[in-house]
Amino acid sequence: MAMEPFLTHSGRTAVLDQPNMDTDRIIPARFLSRVDRTGYGEQLFADVRGPDFPLDRPEAKGASVLVVGENFGCGSSREHAVWAIQQAGFRAVIAQKTERVTGFSDIFRQNATINGLLLVELPPGEHRKLADAGSGAEVSIDLPAQTVLLNGEVMRFDINAATKKALMEGLDLIGSTLQHEEKIAAYERQRGPWIPPRRK
Repeated sequence: MAMEPFLTHSGRTAVLDQPNMDTDRIIPARFLSRVDRTGYGEQLFADVRGPDFPLDRPEAKGASVLVVGENFGCGSSREHAVWAIQQAGFRAVIAQKTERVTGFSDIFRQNATINGLLLVELPPGEHRKLADAGSGAEVSIDLPAQTVLLNGEVMRFDINAATKKALMEGLDLIGSTLQHEEKIAAYERQRGPWIPPRRK
């Protein structure tokens, strides 16, 4: 299936520099009974919102790049967490990565990839500069070049090659599979139908 490709994006940040933000805080479980994929944006961080919550402060209004701490998206597998972040207007999430802890949990990383949300990991020093710039800072992300630009400083990030390709081409798992449709069809024609053996 086609998603919006991600090549470059410029926008303002919202800083939520907290480690170990689990999926139940990102989107509480009581909202998971919905039967469609819309309406999750207003429920993002529903149980911790308020005047003093970083995303509710005036400087974070209209932000499209979420800056978080390490191990973001830990906890239970919840694709809805990615939907909520996207539907709240965020195109990318930038986390801190250390030698001991990754920026994102593995399951959250996979869910983000198949839904077209870019995840960026920065080392502590560069992440600190971004967090200290505060919500409302202007950043530019260049996925082909694998860079984040803040106040004239270029910060480089690593990303899995297959993930990068899928994001740049706007392909989810189905779309990636359909790129091989001709080979799949040729294999099916050559293999023929499978008939289970009869029981004796």
